[in-house]
Amino acid sequence: MVDASTSAHGDLTLKNLTKSFGDFVAVDDLDLVIPEGSFFALLGPSGCGKTTTLRMVAGLEEPSSGSIFIGNTEITYEKPYKRPVNTVFQNYALFPHLSIYENVAFGLRRRGVKDVDAQVQKALELVELTHLATRKPNQLSGGQQQRIALARAIVNRPALLLLDEPLGALDLKLRRAMQIELKWIQTEVGITFVHVTHDQEEAMTMADTIAVMNEGKIEQMGSPADLYDNPRTAFVANFLGQSNLIKGSIIERAGEAGVVDVFGTKLALPAARNHAHDSSVLVGIRPEKIRIAPAGSAMNGNILEGGVISDASYIGVSTQYQVEMPWGQELMVFEQNDDGTPPLAKGDPVIMSWESIFTFGLAGDQDATAGSEANPDSE
Repeated sequence: MVDASTSAHGDLTLKNLTKSFGDFVAVDDLDLVIPEGSFFALLGPSGCGKTTTLRMVAGLEEPSSGSIFIGNTEITYEKPYKRPVNTVFQNYALFPHLSIYENVAFGLRRRGVKDVDAQVQKALELVELTHLATRKPNQLSGGQQQRIALARAIVNRPALLLLDEPLGALDLKLRRAMQIELKWIQTEVGITFVHVTHDQEEAMTMADTIAVMNEGKIEQMGSPADLYDNPRTAFVANFLGQSNLIKGSIIERAGEAGVVDVFGTKLALPAARNHAHDSSVLVGIRPEKIRIAPAGSAMNGNILEGGVISDASYIGVSTQYQVEMPWGQELMVFEQNDDGTPPLAKGDPVIMSWESIFTFGLAGDQDATAGSEANPDSE
C-alpha cells in the first residue's frame, strides 16, 4: 500500500464533507478545492465550522459523511500520522525538555531520517532563529516559540500545512509582524497553507483566497479585495470590516449601472455589484469610501443630504463620524485626517458623497445586521 504521508500531493479537495455532533451540524455538505501551493484562509466567527473542517483534514475528527483528497489520494479515514499534513496550533505544542534544535528535528527522526542536520539548519534559517538552536522553549518569547513551531512543521515538507489560529496568543504588534513573515515563508517554501482564523485582518493580510464560513457553510469565497469590495451577503459585508446598509428599491436596470431609490434619493448601483434578486435591495457602502462636508458643499457621484452628525471620534489616522439621516438610520463615515476636510462637530448638518462604483447591492430580504454581532471589531 502506498504511504500517503510521503506520496500524496496536489490540490486539497473536500467533497460533500459533513460533520454532525448529535443534532448539531457543524459542517454542512462542504464542497471545496484548495489549489496546491496557495495560501488559503477559512474565516468566520466561533462555531461556524472552520476548526471542525481543519480537524477533519488533519485526521483529528472523523467526518459523518463526505470525502477528503490530496491530489488523487483519498485521506478521509487515514490516521493523522499517515497524512502529508502538519498542524501549527495556537499553543505551539513544543516539547519543553528538548532543545530548539531537537524540537525541529523530532519529526525527521521519527520518520527514520539519519542525517537531519542540513534540513534542521535550513528550517531554522527560514524562521531566522539559528542562533537559538541550543535553548529550551521556555527560554524563548511567544513569537519565537511560534516560529519554532512553524519550523518544526515545515521541516517535514508536508503537502499541506494547517494553521489553527496560530497567532492568537501574540500581542497586536507582534501578530502583525508575524502575518507578513508567515506570508513570506509560505511563498519561499511553496507548501499549501490552510489558515483558520476569526480575525478578518489576519486573513486579508496573508491569504490569496478567503472562504467566509457561517453556520457550517461557505457564505462567499474569493480574493480579499473581491470579498471586501463586492460582498454578496449582509453577513460577509458586516463580518469583513464595516458597512452601511440602507434599504431601497431598484427603479431602473440599464447597462452597466442601475438606479436605486433610497428614501426619495436616487443612487447609481453598478450592475456587477448588484446581488439583489428583485427590486428590493440593501444598498451598501463602506464608511471609508464616503466623503463628508458641511451641508451645502458641492459634491458629485452618489449624494446623500439631510444628515446631522450625532457623534465624532478622533482615532489618529481618521475621524469616525456617526451621521443621523432623516429616516432615522445612523450611517458611519471614516474621514482621513489629512487636512482635506476641516473637523466637523456633533450637531453639524452635513452632505455625503461617494463614487458610484463603490456601491454594492444585496438582497433586500436579508438581515442588515447579519455578521456584525460576529465581528469582534464592531463590538
